[in-house]
Amino acid sequence: MTSATTAPETAVFVLEDGTRYTGRAYGARGRSLGEAVFATGMTGYQETLTDPSYAGQIVLMTAPHIGNTGMNDEDLESSRIWVAGFVVRDPSRVVSNFRSQRTLDDDLVAGDVVGISGVDTRAITRRLRDSGAMRSGIFSGTDALLDADEQLAIVRAGRDMRGLKLSDEVSTSERYVVPALGEKIGNLAVLDLGVKTSTLSYLSQRGFDVHVFPQSATLAEILAVEPVGAFYSNGPGDPGASDDHVALLQGILREGLPFFGICFGNQLLGRALGFGTYKLPFGHRGINQPVVDNTTGRVEVTSHNHGFAVDAPIGEVTDSPAGFGRVEVSHVNLNDNVVEGLNALDIPAFSVQYHPEAAAGPHDSNYLFDRFRDLVLAKVSTGSTSEDK
Repeated sequence: MTSATTAPETAVFVLEDGTRYTGRAYGARGRSLGEAVFATGMTGYQETLTDPSYAGQIVLMTAPHIGNTGMNDEDLESSRIWVAGFVVRDPSRVVSNFRSQRTLDDDLVAGDVVGISGVDTRAITRRLRDSGAMRSGIFSGTDALLDADEQLAIVRAGRDMRGLKLSDEVSTSERYVVPALGEKIGNLAVLDLGVKTSTLSYLSQRGFDVHVFPQSATLAEILAVEPVGAFYSNGPGDPGASDDHVALLQGILREGLPFFGICFGNQLLGRALGFGTYKLPFGHRGINQPVVDNTTGRVEVTSHNHGFAVDAPIGEVTDSPAGFGRVEVSHVNLNDNVVEGLNALDIPAFSVQYHPEAAAGPHDSNYLFDRFRDLVLAKVSTGSTSEDK
């Protein structure tokens, strides 16, 4: 890719159904391929860009003005930008925030992220809502000069998110530990499927020595640290392509370890319990999704980033098809009645589809980390954790 200052300024956004949108080159120049999705948050673009769950996706921001507060080193959710491409209407010409260290455009160029601006993001969002998320491509620089048919052929040859396993692309390569803050409870085993920095911070603040494992970890490796609980993180890809992580989780559940899963971790708990998963038409992405907690009746405004969901019966207690006892759907999305959480009634395990760790807010669901802490403490008090096996 060439530098942002020497390349032509025209860019084209192409969807696999043949729809084309011409705009201005933004960020790095060249081509980018990925699944086109839209995110509805009006704030938190830095957290979105650095969330590993967006790997393999070209993200369109529905908020019209992006980049107003610049970028900084404090709000990064990982070590890099993960989105495959970035689509905005009006990038801010002026950065105005006392915490800003550089512009968003600077980081897009440094991260080799191809973007496009000056397009009608409302029209594109409506197209994706009507037709569903689809393969797409951004072409700028010399790639913008390619023939339209050639650009469309390149897009249609791109990867389909169905059946795609991406955890090995975003996970840590080596185990590391985030020390507990305050009174220590014990070791927590976290399987990194694309974990966010804020998740690890919230867990360590609850008194866990957080042992972060690569996605290739085995049950023996996890049990070797004598964990008092286990956690599966958020992450990209199709949960139907992660049979190894499902088998690992079933082993963890049979050990009796308290378990908490977020987002991708929720989908994998669903599969481990014996339920299926399916692809949503255009997914949930943004920080304004209403979810009801069926156990309390409380409605929470939540942060989301997922294109797949668990297929489990809502409004009833059902037996786990995989033999783990009774299970209930604990949370439901009020927009479309999608399953947003699972609660196992006979083993210490629960999960949510959304992001209670959302650093950019809202923070309605942060209590879930306390709920997990209480679940672990209750298990520890019985003296039957893996430390005693």
